[in-house]
Amino acid sequence: MKTLNNITKLSDEDLVKAIVETNNTLLFETLYDRYSTLVYNKCYGFAKDGHEAKDLTQDIFLKLFVKLGSFKGKSKFSTWLYAFSYNHCVNYVTRNTAKKFEKDSVDYKDLENLSEDEEDDSSFLKMKVDKLKVALELISPEEKMILLMKYQDNLSIKEIVSAMEIGESAVKMRIKRAKDKLIAVYNENQN
Repeated sequence: MKTLNNITKLSDEDLVKAIVETNNTLLFETLYDRYSTLVYNKCYGFAKDGHEAKDLTQDIFLKLFVKLGSFKGKSKFSTWLYAFSYNHCVNYVTRNTAKKFEKDSVDYKDLENLSEDEEDDSSFLKMKVDKLKVALELISPEEKMILLMKYQDNLSIKEIVSAMEIGESAVKMRIKRAKDKLIAVYNENQN
């Protein structure tokens, strides 16, 4: 058996492989120690309550232990865990919230004009933080998730593609829709 010092030096991917092969809870504890704070912070962003965020974090790690074998190494483990955590939180919010999210129908004929530059970022990035937080709570969890991945956590389009397991154009389209929706909700709440 590897010494504790050697275990902590393992890369995430090697640690995951060892956990899957041995089902060793001590190894999983090392993975937990590496990522529990990050996962908790993501959960807190959705739950807005420390106790619920703690429960969500525990749920995610319990689920993770069972699903760890499904990690195929196509992306970094941290990216995969990030998507895993977000999906769990989005499902939680969707399942448990009493709020009904407004489903505006927006015409997106100009999607083929999307570019990496994302020219409308300037108005998006100038929003006041307090009003932005309110607007983020009024859009769907899926829209919030992709915006947070892109703008809070600075994931590249490629990393989001990998994490969400959808195509690049679909990621760009979802980001554009979510930004448009957030800007509309933000502007509605300016009064």
